[in-house]
Amino acid sequence: MIHYLLLAAGIALGVAGQFLLKAGADADGIVEQFLRLPTLAGLGCYGLAAICYTLSLRAIPLSIAYPSVSASYVIVVVVSHLLWKEPLGLQQMAAVLLISGGIGLLYWRT
Repeated sequence: MIHYLLLAAGIALGVAGQFLLKAGADADGIVEQFLRLPTLAGLGCYGLAAICYTLSLRAIPLSIAYPSVSASYVIVVVVSHLLWKEPLGLQQMAAVLLISGGIGLLYWRT
């Protein structure tokens, strides 16, 4: 059970990292962008996510763990729409449903 919690933590940290990178993406230059606190925090989240993911692989088969990370795409699409009013059209909704369905199939009867 702890390994699935580590996997979930890795996914959550990856999502947090993505939003922090987005928050730090409005700097004028590349050096300024990488010195911004949100960018540094986002990279730190990715590092922690990698650690959690790696630890989860001790007990979760890669064929289950790796596709599970695609849940982060679903979360990012939905939260981006809610926070920043990014588009969520029919194509994006269909993609989110397909990804969610694929994850559901992975865990069905396991």
